[in-house]
Amino acid sequence: MFIIKTERDLLNAFRPRDRGAFEPPEGVAFPFAVRDYRAWVDPSGVRAFLVFQDPASRKPLGIAFRRDVAADDSGNRMCDWCHNFGADVGLLTADRSSRRRVGVGVCRDLRCADRIEQAAELAGRSSWMARQRLLERMVRFAREGLGIDAVPVD
Repeated sequence: MFIIKTERDLLNAFRPRDRGAFEPPEGVAFPFAVRDYRAWVDPSGVRAFLVFQDPASRKPLGIAFRRDVAADDSGNRMCDWCHNFGADVGLLTADRSSRRRVGVGVCRDLRCADRIEQAAELAGRSSWMARQRLLERMVRFAREGLGIDAVPVD
């Protein structure tokens, strides 16, 4: 768990290249606590934002995604992060550089933790390990997909 104290702290969690597209979550009051991660979709539905704690530095790390329209809406897909199987799993992309975007097939609303919690409740077990694996997958995408080694600094 970590605390985001101000909107500026939230903005600074994102890479400089993502800050131009940044929109804070609607109706949020600062400071606020984040259990595993915080995700929200902008009002236009074009972008999704994700903030989680970098395990190395223990500071917040943000990723701004584009919610690309899938070319094939013919069926259900499995989320690469939470392994939910559903129609609302699609491609989210983020800029790695000015010339390269990388993507991941995940729940388009980034509510993976909610789905993990629900599945654990139905099975009568703890969700702790599944939530840890979810965070590990987020960190792996940030490091391997986006080349983020540490939290950006001002």
